[in-house]
Amino acid sequence: MALQFTSDNFEAEVLQAEQPVLVDFWAEWCGPCKMIGPLVDAVANATEGTAKVGKVDVDSQQELARDYNIQSLPTIAFFKGGEVVETMIGTKGVTAEVLQEKLAALA
Repeated sequence: MALQFTSDNFEAEVLQAEQPVLVDFWAEWCGPCKMIGPLVDAVANATEGTAKVGKVDVDSQQELARDYNIQSLPTIAFFKGGEVVETMIGTKGVTAEVLQEKLAALA
């Protein structure tokens, strides 16, 4: 199951993480977000121990959404060393395999 990232834990869980991190910026009202949610959870389970995978609810975490200039949902951001190294916007091309491969390439 994916972690829940908030402004309270984002720095420790994402920015200071030793391993690569996938952050799914989503919202409850977003249909495409609900489509990829199970994929994100599957990747979280498959990469446990080698990567961190979590979600940011942009409605309750507006400051984080603003900090990372999230303008479209879903947006998946890949972090390494506290920096965004890649983003995927929308659902096109998003599969569990693709997400896992991108995380593995950052390890």
